[in-house]
Amino acid sequence: MIAAGKIEASAWMADASSQRLFAALGAAGIVARFVGGCVRNAVLGKTADDLDLAVDKPPESVMRALETAGIKVVPTGLKHGTVTAIANSQVFELTTLRRDVETDGRRAVVAFTDDWLEDAGRRDFTFNALYADPDGTLYDPFDGRADLAAGRVRFIGDPDTRIAEDRLRVLRFFRFHAWYGRPPLDGPSYQACARNAASLGGLSGERVRKELLRTLEASAAPDAFGAMREAGVLDRWLPEYAGSARLRALIAREDEPDGLRRLAAILPTGADATAIGKRLKLSTQEAMRLDVMLARKPEIDIAGGPRAWREGVYRLGNGLYIDRLLLAVDAPGDWRAALAMARAWTPPELPVSGGDALKLGLRPGPRVGALLDAVERWWVDGDFTADRAACLAELERLARAT
Repeated sequence: MIAAGKIEASAWMADASSQRLFAALGAAGIVARFVGGCVRNAVLGKTADDLDLAVDKPPESVMRALETAGIKVVPTGLKHGTVTAIANSQVFELTTLRRDVETDGRRAVVAFTDDWLEDAGRRDFTFNALYADPDGTLYDPFDGRADLAAGRVRFIGDPDTRIAEDRLRVLRFFRFHAWYGRPPLDGPSYQACARNAASLGGLSGERVRKELLRTLEASAAPDAFGAMREAGVLDRWLPEYAGSARLRALIAREDEPDGLRRLAAILPTGADATAIGKRLKLSTQEAMRLDVMLARKPEIDIAGGPRAWREGVYRLGNGLYIDRLLLAVDAPGDWRAALAMARAWTPPELPVSGGDALKLGLRPGPRVGALLDAVERWWVDGDFTADRAACLAELERLARAT
């Protein structure tokens, strides 16, 4: 593979952990290069979350070289040529150069190779086939750097072939466009995604969930989901999609992106959160949170001021109230003040309990619960100002009256 210039080496490329790793591999005659997302981010001047390397020797040889140098190594995916190394507390994922022998649209049977171009050619998008040496020397066999600068997400080679190898690449196309692209979408790539949209039914809910939520976390998610809808990509996995208008308003309100909350923003109020949760393999907690965010009741009363805000936080809890508040993009009132209160105020506990009712001579049963509910409503209506003595007095009054 021929070098295509240099980039400014990021700090992580030449720090002590990387130097130690490359020295260990080089001593064993193994050529290694950074690859994929970390190089893409380095080209953009962004930080790298994961450090991935491509190596030109089989994983067993890589493991021996690292162990000889005293570097901890874990065989995380030997079948696919992947090992994980930990050098000076930094985690690296090393994968042997590969070529696909057989694919079924979900999984690939691979064979190891020492051909860098062959390894690059099996990747999905041009800017994900960027390789770099620790000194910043860049290898760019498919003009990925130019595509990245242009905000163009483009499949390597024939788009239909790339998608046939892994159908998840349809969703990845829109995710990467949401994060790195600019309008318009690459025509041949988009058209291939539309042609293959019907094939997405064979994917697992877990993989789809991950892609959708990661797409939603991007600032350009509204446009990406609009394009996905037009391409028919959401027909199988998110037919409830109700447009991105509320999502745009939510993004303008959020301090930090929240994929699940943004998912709620593109769904209609009252949508079946249980069915959606099962389809996308959401966790029980995620499905319950989605259910609250999509519920019609209780309505969020922002215009009612601090008193109404405190009642809302008490009924829902701080986190779920904040979810509902941020999603209530059409509701009148000072949502910023309500948000600040919801983040700062801790709801109190009702000062009386069933035990207090029993001390009044009441027998356990539904009447006790009904009385406590009545006291609670009175206490909340009074903006939580009544203390325990006052609540006990109200409980006694209600017990005598009924």
